[in-house]
Amino acid sequence: MVGQIEQHILEEVADLHKVPEGAYNIRANSKLAGRNTTANIDIISKEDGSGIDIKIKDGTVNESVHIPVVLSESGIKETVYNDFFVGEGCDIVIVAGCGIHNCGNQDSQHDGVHRFFIGKNSKVKYVEKHYGEGDGQGKRILNPVTEVTLDEGAIMEMEMVQIKGVDSTVRTTKCDLSKDASLVVRERLMTHGDQKATSEYEVKLNGDGSKVDLVSRSVARDSSVQVFDSRIEGNARCSGHSECDAIIMDNAKVLARPGLDAQNIDASLIHEAAIGKIAGDQIDKLMTLGLSREEAEEQIIKGFLK
Repeated sequence: MVGQIEQHILEEVADLHKVPEGAYNIRANSKLAGRNTTANIDIISKEDGSGIDIKIKDGTVNESVHIPVVLSESGIKETVYNDFFVGEGCDIVIVAGCGIHNCGNQDSQHDGVHRFFIGKNSKVKYVEKHYGEGDGQGKRILNPVTEVTLDEGAIMEMEMVQIKGVDSTVRTTKCDLSKDASLVVRERLMTHGDQKATSEYEVKLNGDGSKVDLVSRSVARDSSVQVFDSRIEGNARCSGHSECDAIIMDNAKVLARPGLDAQNIDASLIHEAAIGKIAGDQIDKLMTLGLSREEAEEQIIKGFLK
């Protein structure tokens, strides 16, 4: 199905050590590398070839969908549109993500647009991981867009991870929540070298009882640059919480721009933010246990991003 390099990247972005059970669509170097559907989950290629539609029947529970993307050829630039139509009363896991292996001199870029339409009282856990590797001069560029529409009582849990090897990324997430809908976002991000990463979140709480809990944790190393830009809009009796915590190291730069917009007297919105270096007493404590300064820093970062 895929070669050794592609298989390694699939392990990094989707924890796939073998062909997954359930529904899946694997894309490698702009081509279909494997697909499987189930009785409850159908995957259909768009007629214009720009992506896929994933249709999940009402009442589908304990099933998963894997849709990883792999680029291992230098110079590929693509934009893919994937639409998820989740029926009512579902409880499923969706695993996405993209990995780029670039050993050439040309930039490789994948821009994935994922649109979710989640039915009444359904629950979706969505995992998206991004990863880059390769010793070429060409850049590894990923610009994911995630758009979510949650129907009444729907729940979405999002795990957004980028830890290594992506030179440039703009991560855009937009969510609209109906009555009693709930959104939980956990972002983990690390940049190094001259990498640049921007995370943009726009959440609209449109229904009574809707709520969001958005937490971002990041580490900026070397001369990398990070921007966190969030906006929660409360248009009903709702509750919203956002939190961005960043560790800054070396000559890195971090900019946090949180925004709260209450359009209803019963909207309760909170934001917390913290940017700082690793505390010296934390390092000293670990060094007394026999770790070097570098090992102590790595242990602290590992725990912070866990």
